[in-house]
Amino acid sequence: MFKKILIANRGEIACRIIKTSKSMGVETVAVYSDADRDALHVEMADQSVYIGPSPASESYLAIDKLIAAALESGAEAIHPGYGFLSENADFCRQCGEHNIAFIGPPLEAIMSMGSKSAAKTIMAKAGVPLIPGYHGDNQDPKTLKKEADSLGYPVLLKAAAGGGGKGMRAVQTEADFDQALDAAKREAMSSFDDDIMLVEKLVLQPRHVEIQVFCDSHQNAVYLFERDCSLQRRHQKVIEEAPAPGMTEKLRQKMGVAAIKAAQAIRYEGAGTVEFLLDSRGEFFFMEMNTRLQVEHPVTEMITGQDLVAWQLSVAAGDPLPCSQEELSITGHAFEARIYAEDPTHDFLPATGTLEVINPPAENNYVRIDTGVLEGDKVSIYYDPMIAKLIVWGKDRAQALNRLTDALAEYHITGVTTNIGFLYNLATSSAFRASAVDTSFIEQNHNEIFRLRDADIEYAAPLAASAVMNLRQSDALNASQRSSDPNSPWHLTTSWGLPKPMLRLKIQQCERYLAANDLNNLSSSTLVVKDEGFDLFTPEGYFNCSEIKPDLGTDDQNPDNASLKAPMHGSVVDLLVGVGDMVKKG
Repeated sequence: MFKKILIANRGEIACRIIKTSKSMGVETVAVYSDADRDALHVEMADQSVYIGPSPASESYLAIDKLIAAALESGAEAIHPGYGFLSENADFCRQCGEHNIAFIGPPLEAIMSMGSKSAAKTIMAKAGVPLIPGYHGDNQDPKTLKKEADSLGYPVLLKAAAGGGGKGMRAVQTEADFDQALDAAKREAMSSFDDDIMLVEKLVLQPRHVEIQVFCDSHQNAVYLFERDCSLQRRHQKVIEEAPAPGMTEKLRQKMGVAAIKAAQAIRYEGAGTVEFLLDSRGEFFFMEMNTRLQVEHPVTEMITGQDLVAWQLSVAAGDPLPCSQEELSITGHAFEARIYAEDPTHDFLPATGTLEVINPPAENNYVRIDTGVLEGDKVSIYYDPMIAKLIVWGKDRAQALNRLTDALAEYHITGVTTNIGFLYNLATSSAFRASAVDTSFIEQNHNEIFRLRDADIEYAAPLAASAVMNLRQSDALNASQRSSDPNSPWHLTTSWGLPKPMLRLKIQQCERYLAANDLNNLSSSTLVVKDEGFDLFTPEGYFNCSEIKPDLGTDDQNPDNASLKAPMHGSVVDLLVGVGDMVKKG
């Protein structure tokens, strides 16, 4: 086993790797940029090395700096985590050239799966099921359109070098093809500096089911069952679960064997994930293989009782796999919800700011939180805005889902907008609880998830009014305690001046006028008070509420005081006007 490893990553995955390494007696080296100087992963590690300015291109993506940090610290191996350089063939190559073990697959395996078109060719030869499509070198638009026409619409255009939904367009009809191809190629070139496209038959109402595989250098290979990652927004996973709902033992074994075939076709070693599309008939098709540890690996750990990071370290050190296929089994059900600093009501724009309060649910045998932040930390513009991963386990799906909703209602964060309410609404939606999920679930159930239906608002309105009244009563009590005249009516804690006060509330995106007094129907709800209003978690879902104060007017109506505010933080890359230039609407 290694004595010391360097973790070429940050945030929750760096902290996750450090925890397991410490339990195995392995020393850890953290790396950090200017933005992460006081980060949790730096505090947790035995040693830390500064690698540069905040932009990832100058720090966490700078291969030369990471190699130098490993050599300087005496690390024998580098764990890349996920994201950043975790699937970068050049990084793996340079580790080998400097006699540093790469805790991941061999270079050839990374290169084989680095291109979606090359990967499909390899999988076809290995007998792994593929979606019908064109993966050829001829990229002439006429050729691509001819292939799409022969497949029949709808089709899916995908960037060969892509991932995360970038460079991807669904084409419903022949008339839409040219415009969709132009858009997909532009996005692919911008994201990957490569605009080679694949054309595939679009699988309707698919589920995204992936198989966790593990291989060692002794020709052993196992699969640790499946994860269902169908709940996505813009092709990004939101809530994952294991095992997949409705999975039969026969289909599980069939998919597991196919995943092992895929791994063995490229002489794989270490942790890998083979992603499939599963249609309503039970047919499955290879999408891609991720040559790293996945973000959602904890749900597999929860149902198998295995530590996948410990497996990674052991396999990279040359040991055989800790378990055979026969020794692995599934116990219970697990969910993972990704807590992000983002605004779901504004197309999931990333949010930045200071995490003023973090009040998570208590961890125990069935609630786990993987995080890399502390109260007072800043969510910056430089990195992925993930705050934490909330993982829960139950004896079955129903119990696990109830524990997930309870934990989300208890997870309170202020200072930065988060997606916790959105996740809560997903977890409490009737369709999700009934396992009626495919990759278009969020788009298809938008109004229910965002609680924009009249029935939802009417349910929440009296609860919100009750909450405001309780807050007012609390304020009155505080004011009365400061009164110097016990006989003064201002000493009373009731609304003596307005026996039935009229409230104007904003609930989600709707306004309501309500007469309310002493409404106390909050026993089954959780109220989280924030500076800008309050969050209401109820059995029917999450609601963001605020009391609209009387408009007393401001001096901002003067056009000379006009200003523009961007919807999110970012970097100014160009200034198109100068002082004194006249601008106009449009």
